[in-house]
Amino acid sequence: MQGFAVLLFPAVLMLFALAMEKVQERLDRLSVGPEHVEEFLEAADATDVNNLAKDGLGSALDELRNRRAKPAGDRAADLTGSSATRAS
Repeated sequence: MQGFAVLLFPAVLMLFALAMEKVQERLDRLSVGPEHVEEFLEAADATDVNNLAKDGLGSALDELRNRRAKPAGDRAADLTGSSATRAS
């Protein structure tokens, strides 16, 4: 029985290591790179910092990019709308 465990343990360990490598690859694809952090820090304001604290860097960076893409008139409407929802 002990001989069977000695033969089985390395195979199980190797399968576990391969599975963890797959998990690590997926996490690396989802992670945020240093260039994303620098982009966020260069353009962030108080709203972006609040979003960062609540939702994480990925969501805050997406919202920052969306606000940059909108025309100036739409941004003013967003600011008045968001302050009204915060007051309630």
